[in-house]
Amino acid sequence: MTGRDPQEAHRVATPLELLFDLTFATSFGLAASDAASVLADGHVLAGVVGFGFASFAICWAWINFSWFSSAYDTDDWVFRVVTMVQMIGVLVLAAGVPRMFASLAHTGRIDNSVMVLGYVVMRVPLVFQWLRAAKDDPIRRRVCLTYAATISIAQVGWVMQIVMRLAGPFAIVLGVFLVLVEVTGPVLAERQAGGTPWHAHHIAERHSLFAIIALGEGVVGTVAAISAVIDRHGWTLDAVLVGLAGMGLTFGMWWVYFLQPSGEILHRRRDRAPVWGYVQMLVVTSIVATGAGLHVAADFIEGRSAITAIATVLAVVVPVGIFLGLMYALSYYLVRRSDIFQAWWLVATGGAIFATIAAAFSGLDVAECLVILMLAPAVTVVGAESRMVIRPPSP
Repeated sequence: MTGRDPQEAHRVATPLELLFDLTFATSFGLAASDAASVLADGHVLAGVVGFGFASFAICWAWINFSWFSSAYDTDDWVFRVVTMVQMIGVLVLAAGVPRMFASLAHTGRIDNSVMVLGYVVMRVPLVFQWLRAAKDDPIRRRVCLTYAATISIAQVGWVMQIVMRLAGPFAIVLGVFLVLVEVTGPVLAERQAGGTPWHAHHIAERHSLFAIIALGEGVVGTVAAISAVIDRHGWTLDAVLVGLAGMGLTFGMWWVYFLQPSGEILHRRRDRAPVWGYVQMLVVTSIVATGAGLHVAADFIEGRSAITAIATVLAVVVPVGIFLGLMYALSYYLVRRSDIFQAWWLVATGGAIFATIAAAFSGLDVAECLVILMLAPAVTVVGAESRMVIRPPSP
């Protein structure tokens, strides 16, 4: 385990990595459905906080494995067995998501004990992997040991939070501190000895596959919304509009995501990877939140929701708006170039979002509002395909 070649040609995701990703599809599914259920019951704060907590836990667990694999995937039997153990940890984490949402909705406190147990199952093997890399890669020994140390410190802190049963401001302060330890660990490690030998095109592909898993929640949410309309009213115009809006949004977000040449830019500018990687977490979270919003729309259409039509529309509008805003910001950060056409696309995108909100306040049907919202990503897609402004920078 001396490190992969960061210049390796034709590096792609391995079958083991793809199998590993399937566990996160389950985790996202539970997070989206539970968040939608809590939101539909009128517990907006609990739904938002719970979804944010679950999304960070899921995304961070995936990032821990994927960036290590990009640098040190030996694909020997030890690596495979350790990965299987980590997959078990992900499933335990997923099993704790409903309990965490229920605790927030009913008591106002976060019961993340099962989720922390899942992290223990994942983190112990990951620390073993980093120590193994530290032993076999003496040049990057300090890098690997820094990763192992920060992961261990954070994990001990999460366990202490459960054992000590902290509540109120103490739990919040400790939680924020532990999140800071989690996210600063890789930054500190990668600044030593040139960092780990992660592969730019491989890591860009891995994040894109993670985004596709997240987009799957949009498909599931669309099916749920269509089924709700059909069960309540049969095959009506609303059923067609909901299906068109849901798949249009999902497809449009997919198109916008893949407009960015992330792999090419990160290959040339590895220093931009930390910000890019952290923003990717927010991007994926907003994608899953859009799927959860479509679930909320399904509950509203079925008459099982305690919130208003305006709140239902906002449950989809807000994550879509965040996603598009992040993609524009990330595009500028990577390319460091913009022009008047992109500015107009951004204005038009904002116009579609505000038109959707205005339509909801005017009493327009939820399905019709979602069709208007579908135009938001479509603006960027049409503009980019008609005039390719987002290009890789010159070498």
